[in-house]
Amino acid sequence: MFERPRSGERALLVRIGLGGPPGQDDLSEFEALARSAGADVLRVVTGTRRAPDPRLFIGSGKAEEIRGLVAATGADLVLFDHALSPSQERNLEALLKCRVLDRTGLILDIFAQRARSFEGQLQVELAQLKHLATRLVRGWTHLERQKGGIGLRGPGETQLETDRRLLATRIKTLNARLDKVVTQRETTRRERKRAEIPTVALVGYTNAGKSTLFNRLTGAGAYAADQLFATLDPTVRRLALPDARFALLADTVGFVRELPHELVAAFRSTLQEARESSLLLHVIDAADPNRGERIAQVNSVLSEVGAGSLPQIEVFNKTDLVGEAPRVETGELGNVRRVWLSAQTGQGTQLLIDAIGEFLGPEIVHRHIVLKPEEGRARARFFAAGAVLAEQVLPGGSVDLEVSMPRQAFEDLCRTEGLAPAAEGTANAAGAGCAGAADLVPPAAKACAHQEPFLKSRGPASLAS
Repeated sequence: MFERPRSGERALLVRIGLGGPPGQDDLSEFEALARSAGADVLRVVTGTRRAPDPRLFIGSGKAEEIRGLVAATGADLVLFDHALSPSQERNLEALLKCRVLDRTGLILDIFAQRARSFEGQLQVELAQLKHLATRLVRGWTHLERQKGGIGLRGPGETQLETDRRLLATRIKTLNARLDKVVTQRETTRRERKRAEIPTVALVGYTNAGKSTLFNRLTGAGAYAADQLFATLDPTVRRLALPDARFALLADTVGFVRELPHELVAAFRSTLQEARESSLLLHVIDAADPNRGERIAQVNSVLSEVGAGSLPQIEVFNKTDLVGEAPRVETGELGNVRRVWLSAQTGQGTQLLIDAIGEFLGPEIVHRHIVLKPEEGRARARFFAAGAVLAEQVLPGGSVDLEVSMPRQAFEDLCRTEGLAPAAEGTANAAGAGCAGAADLVPPAAKACAHQEPFLKSRGPASLAS
């Protein structure tokens, strides 16, 4: 028996290849994960086995080798790039006399450090408790046991049972709190749907540059760094599109190889932003030699959370590192399939904005509308639809509303509220308006109102320029 240390950052890394030697890329990613968690990596131990050992996962000889390294280096933590069973973790700790953490526990620790929002913290704690619940068997030396005999009988339940009961109670509380947060998010999404505001979600492997691209497109100033899981909490900001239109852009949590099932389940509500999006921007590190494998892993997780059938545009980021020119690649039907750009330098980002604008379509009205004091119900309906961008009170009690909303919804609202439609020929590029509405679309946009979609009228060569 031994007492687990309360803290420990001096770590040995263990990666065993099953059926063959471990890949160098997997080793590099595991080491990056450990450093992202704040570990001081002392040594990396590798090996090969046909199958995991039921008792220690590694063989007894390799376990003795690691025990010698723990004693020689003074390591207080051994990290395994594998999912260990509770019994394997306990057996290794008893042999190595230091704390042992598997890949799932390591990723959970990183998420616990990075969660900032209330929802993110709840989700991480829930995932940690579910993971811990499977490891309550002989983890601490203070656990009481019931004993027989006069004066030796313990309390009505063992310490182990008490811990399990407290965990179950806490998990129930967290689930109840998360249900409230999910309800709030669903209310927000319903408002967006009612206003028909399109949502675009950034997805991709961790450290592919999603947050950097998010900042470049929206100017949000979200935290971005060259490390795994630099950002965790989802962020939604307004994205300006061509022809004075806009959409909502959502930055979601990054994916990783062998993402723990506890996290996939816990973050299902967060990934709802991806499931409910009109379009997914799959950000890919163009400089990653294993990008094909990374693409497959991300698509697998998307299918697992119910977003696998949504339309995608593959965004190959970091072209400045591989010498590729910004460009757009289209499919057989002329639809956008890939966009090559550099979020760091900004080259090619306008191509992506144009591609998003073409996919979402030009059916958006963006206008100023002057409403009289007695037209308060129409004003309330514009606000309820989430279409009001700005409001100014005019002399006499009238209000000037700047609105942006889908053309059909705009026309329906004008008709039901008795707002006379504009005369024929006065509609802007997005469609008909209401009488008295000031056209916000510039003349250049009017001239392009009836042109073909931009990828059909302009080829990739002209776009790249």
